[in-house]
Order: sequence, then structure tokens, then C-alpha cells
Amino acid sequence: MNKKFWFGVLVVFVVLEILMYLVHGVILAGAYSSIKIWRPDMASLTWVYQVITVIGAFFFTFIFSKGFENKGIMEGVRYGFYIGIWLSVGMAYGTYAMIEIPYSLALQWFIYGIIEYVIAGVALAMVYKGGKQKQASQ
Repeated sequence: MNKKFWFGVLVVFVVLEILMYLVHGVILAGAYSSIKIWRPDMASLTWVYQVITVIGAFFFTFIFSKGFENKGIMEGVRYGFYIGIWLSVGMAYGTYAMIEIPYSLALQWFIYGIIEYVIAGVALAMVYKGGKQKQASQ
């Protein structure tokens, strides 16, 4: 794991934090205000989300670096799309199956999740752009 890898982890973490704030704190804020399922102490547990995002950014970057083919931005789009579907379908529809939320919210979580990971994939492809395949997978 070289400097490019750790820089990639940092970039993915920052991108995901910004996107999660925009999606959940801005875009979906109105939808959340009508739902009465949230923990009253949820704000004090924000650090849990940040730890999860650090771990996710590490593995998102780790897997990308192992399969890096130096094919440009579209490699990041494709990778982010695949990972986005994989992670978002379980989160969105698994939550929908367990907790009484509107289907429209589950669908938005699924769609925005894919978009978040596609953007993170593009950012990661930009970090790795131009690097040799052997260096990227170290």
C-alpha cells in the first residue's frame, strides 16, 4: 500500500462524507422530517457513520487498486456503479423490509447510493490515472 493508495482512501472518504451530507442532510431532509423512527440520540452517534465511512473508503480503494487496469474515468464509473448497486440494494431495500419507511425513500436511497459510489469511483480513477498497473496494486 503506497502513498497513492492512502491518498485514494482519503479522497474517497472526503467525497463520500460530502455526498452523504448533501443527500441525507439536504436533499432528503424533508423526507426524513416526516419519519418517526430515528433514535433520539442519533446526533451524538455521528462518529459511528464516520468510522463506517473510513472503513468503507479503505476497502473501496483496496479492491479498486487490486483490479486497476488504467482505463481512465470510465473504469471508475463502472467500478462505482457495480459497488453502488451491491451496497445500496441491501441498505435501501433491506431497511425497507425491516423498518416502516415509504417505498419512495428506499428507492431514493438506492438511486442516490449508486450515484455516490459512481462519483467516488470517478474520484478514485482520477487519483490512480496515469499510474502504472504494477505501482497501483502495491
